[in-house]
Amino acid sequence: MKKSPSAADKRLLETFVSRKTVYEGRMVDFVVDTVGLPNGKRATREFMDHPGAVGIVPFIDEDTIAMVRQYRHPVGEITLELPAGKLDAGEPVLACVRRELHEETGYAPRKLTHLLDYWPTCAFANEILHLYVAEGLTAGKRHPDDDEFLDVVRLPFARALEAVRTGRIKDSKTIIGLLACALWRR
Repeated sequence: MKKSPSAADKRLLETFVSRKTVYEGRMVDFVVDTVGLPNGKRATREFMDHPGAVGIVPFIDEDTIAMVRQYRHPVGEITLELPAGKLDAGEPVLACVRRELHEETGYAPRKLTHLLDYWPTCAFANEILHLYVAEGLTAGKRHPDDDEFLDVVRLPFARALEAVRTGRIKDSKTIIGLLACALWRR
């Protein structure tokens, strides 16, 4: 739930006037909003409309996590990432966490702990990412999406953190998830 703005914040707020969807995709839409500015003028705001997503730090044991390697077309590289995925319309966050973890790794968690929620790029997208730690994993069969080709990698948590430090991992949800988990584990 959004909180009411303070009197000081009201001088920064923009008001929604209208929306035009310029592209409807399978994963995201692109929209152009017209907004009223605090000075009375109008402006346009172009952004990606996204339903939200989840990311999971799955602990196989106390020191080992499961990650995925997959090719990411926009950057043209094979990446090392936390298991993650997009929320389906109306899907509860915890259901998505369980579904994505199972689809990508085959694991089912006994315990899920919320780490944090964040906006990856609030300047041009409304996506919110929900990060969780999964523990007490039971192995099973993976069920990736038809267009999803990935390998599951077992990695010591310390080595994953080192991959963040050295720049091997560049994916924001993975960096934030691993660093938040390191703080949480203290």
